[in-house]
Amino acid sequence: MQKKTPALIFFDTETTGNTENDFLVQIAYKSDDEKFAGLYKPEVKIPPEASAVHHITNKMVAEKPTFKESGDQAKIKKLFEDENTVVVAHNAPFDLMILEKEGIKPKKFICTLRVARELDKEDKIERYNLQYLRYLLEIEIEAIAHDAMGDVLVLEKLFERLKNKLVKEENLSEEQAIEKMVEISSHPSLFRTMNFGKHNGKKIEEVLAMDRGYLEWLLAQKLESDQIEDDWIYTLKHHLGK
Repeated sequence: MQKKTPALIFFDTETTGNTENDFLVQIAYKSDDEKFAGLYKPEVKIPPEASAVHHITNKMVAEKPTFKESGDQAKIKKLFEDENTVVVAHNAPFDLMILEKEGIKPKKFICTLRVARELDKEDKIERYNLQYLRYLLEIEIEAIAHDAMGDVLVLEKLFERLKNKLVKEENLSEEQAIEKMVEISSHPSLFRTMNFGKHNGKKIEEVLAMDRGYLEWLLAQKLESDQIEDDWIYTLKHHLGK
């Protein structure tokens, strides 16, 4: 039986914050034949710090239903959980955590942040957030930053750049490149260089040799964090042999 080409769905969420205690405010997605954006009243108030990023206020969602009360949840759940669907997001573990709170758990996903980091073998890129990569790679597109649909449009272009890089450098077909991206995304990234703190810019192996205690302390901090720290926890445990 011929294998079906996966259906790619590019999506983004806007939320009440960036921790495990936050909730969905907006979701947008784009597939081959549909563009969708929906706004919802979250389970907690939107703090001003979050509004300062995505410009969605409590007044704007006061009369909106919650996502679970809306008719959108069932439609998106069916679409995202289809066995032939691959959802694509930037920093996907966070968006997937937010979706899981809403009863949606896609079977396959691609995280363009993890793929971008994996393909940057020499650590030439200073940051991997979506808008930084947009301007670093000179992705030309009309899109409003930190608006869910605006970010989806940038995400789609970034995905194409990463996929084409894999096709060219590893001599893969498009289908093979997508499979590789799914595989890369399925496990945490392994950092090679410190990008913050007193050892900023140093290789982690170098820090391990000179200041193991700092990495032990950092691991404890990451384990206690209420943010999604899978990549750093994985990296630190790898280097510390845990």
